[in-house]
Amino acid sequence: MLTPQGLREQLSPCMGAPAWWLGLSGGLDSMVLLELLVQARQSFDLPPLHAIHVHHGLHPEADAWAAHCQRACDARGVPLTVVRVRVGQSASIEQAARDARYAAFAEVLPDGAELLLAHHADDQLETLLFRLLRGTGVRGLAGMPRRRQLGCGWLSRPLLDAPRAALASWAQRQGVSWIDDPANQDARFARTALRHQLLPRLRDGWPQIDQSLLRLADHAREAGELLDELALSDLRATAVTEQDPWLRSWPGLLLAPLQALSPARQRNVLRYWLREHGVLMPDRRHLDQWLQQLVAPADAQPELLLADCRLYRSSDRLWLVSGGWPQRGIPESLCPLIEQPLQAGNGVLCCAPSTSGLRAPGLAGWEVRYRQGGEQIKLPGRPTQSVKQLLQQARVPAWLRASVPLLYSGGELVSVAGRWNAEQALVDGIQSGFTVSWKPVSD
Repeated sequence: MLTPQGLREQLSPCMGAPAWWLGLSGGLDSMVLLELLVQARQSFDLPPLHAIHVHHGLHPEADAWAAHCQRACDARGVPLTVVRVRVGQSASIEQAARDARYAAFAEVLPDGAELLLAHHADDQLETLLFRLLRGTGVRGLAGMPRRRQLGCGWLSRPLLDAPRAALASWAQRQGVSWIDDPANQDARFARTALRHQLLPRLRDGWPQIDQSLLRLADHAREAGELLDELALSDLRATAVTEQDPWLRSWPGLLLAPLQALSPARQRNVLRYWLREHGVLMPDRRHLDQWLQQLVAPADAQPELLLADCRLYRSSDRLWLVSGGWPQRGIPESLCPLIEQPLQAGNGVLCCAPSTSGLRAPGLAGWEVRYRQGGEQIKLPGRPTQSVKQLLQQARVPAWLRASVPLLYSGGELVSVAGRWNAEQALVDGIQSGFTVSWKPVSD
């Protein structure tokens, strides 16, 4: 594998990328990958190569590490981008630094480009052990994937089958120099303790543990693929193809077919669905507690907080709502005949001239208000109805109703977001009029 030809074979799925970006820390593994890439491009036609070094600012030698990477890249004719990040406060400085690093990678990576990371077989073993000790699921047991999406591009790990000892031997033969991060010897860090304490003892007692764990990862990866196929099949029966313009911005699942599944399949399809929408899954305990709410009375509106999203049960569906929704509207004046962003961030009101619809005279004095309870409206040819009834009949979910703009003229409710217009406010065929529509989420 540690040859230009072997590297090219590992990266064959990435040959069509517009550029390759190497994550370069300056340590052994990334310096080996840098040298291999430089040697490979002398023999093969490869995409343009760039390097990126993330400066975390956590160690007194951080500037020297960045300078080492710059010298290494300059000597090999590889452009280097150094990105300084601020590591957030966290109980795990390792995780916080990793989050900052991957966020920097995703931000810098151009559309369709490939980020190459030099994780090796020992890293994979440590990842598996770490996840086992934390009680991971099947997907976690599969370890780090060889390739996955990252931001607008992709991430690949071409050295994942090579043990660290092989990298060190190759680097010494090639005269490659690298830097050693003291944190890699600090047993206060969980991964370092696994590397230098737990894993050597396991190898003493079970000499085949490396192969056994990697084989376990292969089995878990295959099981994960089968679970994804099952989830996709279940999703076809539960996913909503929404036609209502008010609702199509939010993914949904039909509640009845979801409830017909076994609890295990419910969890599986929800994990798959949330992952497809880029949402971090809750832990098993919270997910199980919430799944029990699926059989709550029909008038209940349970919700589950998921990072910056919420999962709602309403109108016989599950809704995945993100971006700060729901937003309760703020009363304001209606601007005449323009596209008006609403103050609370709950979408846009679009007013346009029309030969039908609402009367135009006095439009400048109209107001936008929101439900307080008890609102009623008389639609053409129909008895007076409450706004609540209209929203329920249209299956508008409860979490969205406080965001629906109501149009008032002279203190009278004349339109519910342009969808239902009061009989007394309609044009009579002589006057010019206007139409109004509400877009909860702007295009």
